[in-house]
Amino acid sequence: MGAWDLLLTGLVILFGLCGVLLPGVPGSWLVWAAILWWALKDPRPVTWWVLVGATVALLLSQVVRWTLPPRRLRAGGIDGRVLAYAGAGALLGFLLVPVLGAVPGFVAGIYACERVRLGRRGEAVTATRTAMRSGGWSVLTELFTCLLITAAWLVTVVWR
Repeated sequence: MGAWDLLLTGLVILFGLCGVLLPGVPGSWLVWAAILWWALKDPRPVTWWVLVGATVALLLSQVVRWTLPPRRLRAGGIDGRVLAYAGAGALLGFLLVPVLGAVPGFVAGIYACERVRLGRRGEAVTATRTAMRSGGWSVLTELFTCLLITAAWLVTVVWR
């Protein structure tokens, strides 16, 4: 697989990661489609195992999301700015504390945004709880799964 194909795969994965944070964009399925295309273009056992792992992880993620309350992002006060902070926090946390850092990073991103917006600590904590209850856990589940799949893809690409 050439460098341009890898770059295109990475861009689709990046677009999928951003799509997880945007309502109405099938971000997780874009990540999966990029992994599928990569596995079809570079048919080696390790690429197929990454595809199988990505498929299982996304299916488990969907099952978990179905058990969570439905997304009511707008009702909970979650707008694009909050999701951008949360996504940046999750990515930063994922990189600083590999894998597990995405969860506290996501919550910290929401808290930081609400702290800037509201100014007081207590009000920011309450707004963060409300945001997580109104759909934040659903977004976090999908984003965390996509970050895991992206990490597996990156490790496989760099490792070979």
